[in-house]
Amino acid sequence: MPLLPNSSYKRPKWLFNGHLETIYPALFRQVTFKNPHRERIETPDGDFLDLDWYKGNHSRLVIISHGLEGNSSRPYMLGMAQKFFSEGFDVLTWNYRGCSEELNQKAIFYHSGATYDLMSVFTHTQKNYQEVYLVGFSLGGNLTLKFLGEVKNSFPKIKKAAAISVPLDLGGSCDKISTGQNLMYSKRFLKTLKEKVSRKAALFPDELPLEKLQKVKSLRDFDDMITGPLHGFADAKEYYQVNSSLQFLDRIEVPTLILNAQNDPFLSQTCYPFSLAKKLDLVFFEFPKHGGHVGFASNSAEKTYYSEARAVEFINHDL
Repeated sequence: MPLLPNSSYKRPKWLFNGHLETIYPALFRQVTFKNPHRERIETPDGDFLDLDWYKGNHSRLVIISHGLEGNSSRPYMLGMAQKFFSEGFDVLTWNYRGCSEELNQKAIFYHSGATYDLMSVFTHTQKNYQEVYLVGFSLGGNLTLKFLGEVKNSFPKIKKAAAISVPLDLGGSCDKISTGQNLMYSKRFLKTLKEKVSRKAALFPDELPLEKLQKVKSLRDFDDMITGPLHGFADAKEYYQVNSSLQFLDRIEVPTLILNAQNDPFLSQTCYPFSLAKKLDLVFFEFPKHGGHVGFASNSAEKTYYSEARAVEFINHDL
């Protein structure tokens, strides 16, 4: 019965809707944590990934993946890293291609299903640890779940995972974030994505023609004209169909928590698969009424957010 019937999360009273719960942590949360050790690794195709390490000579490692247009230094990443480190884990936060303040060296960027880069990170880091755990936020949650479904039980060191605010259905979530009051989020994402492509187009004019970019008016347009074709998909529709983690959930073979708030302005109704949840043995679904997107702010003076405490609790708890 992996559909968890009750969630203990209670939002602060002054964060009285999903938008406030989403915006406040993103803009105003501050997390003070020690400076990481930055490591750059080469990918099999000759590109690079920048990794941030928090080491304490522990035998357990947590790999944390960020969201769309995020990076390893976002408050939600630091908060999660700090909580796991304090609980006796080494922690690795990593940056997708083009997300570490330096353009990557290939025409491709990152995308919601680019599990080959998570594989590069995992294979590079796992050799020094007895146990490995995965945590992902939003796009990084989709990436984490798809990765787990693809590898199944091929890597026995992977013990558990947690995915937070996950767009399980990429197409449905793209449409949800592009309507009504949610447009403010999609416009912000679109602005930074287009700026990044404009800079990259100077290096790869054939792969990234600027005339295409000028026609992009929405996130779906961006995925239809840029993300999809650039990464080998016919269009946005195929990109969403192939990479949505919803279809990989029944292949996951390690205990995994999915934490999606029901008032998340980024997620479509298809991101709350109640019927599927009752059929799966290893994927645990928690759908609190509140929390926003990558929110779950603390309701007390304690700085640990609910998503951080819940991820640690799930990973540390014997099922």
